[in-house]
Amino acid sequence: MRGTTRPSHHRPRAALVALALSLLALLLSACSVGEESAAAGSEDGKDVLRVGYLHTVAVDSHLWYGQEKGIFEKYDLKIKPTKFDTGIAESQALAGGSIDVAGLGAVLSNFPAQGGGKVIGVNDIEYDTAQLWVNPKSGIKSVRDLEGKQVLTTIGTTAHVFLHTALVKNGVDPKSVTVTNTEMPAVAAAFASGKADAAVVWVPFDETVKKELPQAKMIDSAKNYYPESAILGGWAANNGYYADKQNKDVLKRFLQAWLEINDALVKDQKSVLASVHEAAYADSQDAADTQRQFSFAKVQSNEDWAEQFKDGTVEKWIGQTEKVFVDVGGIDEYVEPSEFVDTSLFLEAYDEWKKSQ
Repeated sequence: MRGTTRPSHHRPRAALVALALSLLALLLSACSVGEESAAAGSEDGKDVLRVGYLHTVAVDSHLWYGQEKGIFEKYDLKIKPTKFDTGIAESQALAGGSIDVAGLGAVLSNFPAQGGGKVIGVNDIEYDTAQLWVNPKSGIKSVRDLEGKQVLTTIGTTAHVFLHTALVKNGVDPKSVTVTNTEMPAVAAAFASGKADAAVVWVPFDETVKKELPQAKMIDSAKNYYPESAILGGWAANNGYYADKQNKDVLKRFLQAWLEINDALVKDQKSVLASVHEAAYADSQDAADTQRQFSFAKVQSNEDWAEQFKDGTVEKWIGQTEKVFVDVGGIDEYVEPSEFVDTSLFLEAYDEWKKSQ
């Protein structure tokens, strides 16, 4: 972990800019590749869709339930899942064309805005997945006490967006806080070892904090800024894949499958998550942990999502998170969400799903 936790007021902006530049270079070099590999073909008479995911309950539950229950196959889809550790790495893979669709958290409002994919759907609201933890010995009792302090987190993620929002909402100049970039699995350990007085993590790393530093206190979390600062998780498609008209039907069927999955999840969350646990989490945690982790996200009915796609709420929420990325230097300038969010595809899928009910 050497070299990852050295304090610097400039590191978050520099690191985000470097990520943006590397993605731009990747986009330019991979553009023709993305166009040439616009479709992954078919298998057993079903269209193959290469889907990237983050292995956290809030992000991949829909995916695993659909796989476990054969719902994607019902819509003539063969899903080829690929795991990523961060949304940043997943976005780079999406831009490079090695996956067709990516399930993303906060970066849904970042890389697509820079030309790194087209947003085609939602997944959930990261209602309370990000948390601010402090060492009681630091004397930090509120967000206002962070001025002049060092905070560990992973920049360019849901945790970073929450931290920036909390600082601004509480009247703290973000420039007065040293945000130190550390990969999330290492944040808790670094925090416990005294590298900083505060850390912002996302669930399930709150459990790691409790284990590594039992006396740590959580003093703020994302739910305190909802809905003004709602962070959407959702689905983005590779530009080349999306541009191929033949693939629009594939993507629409993917969304129809998602709608069927989401409907089941909303109506019987406990049962669906039990299936998700057996399919993807049984080897790493207890069933109660899977249920607990999902409780920090917020799901909505298909009808509610459709209405929010129609009235502009989805674009509004994506835009407000994008503005945070602009503020912290991850995006050079604000891009209207309408330029990288396709609301019509989701609504078409919804209309067809609704007719089938």
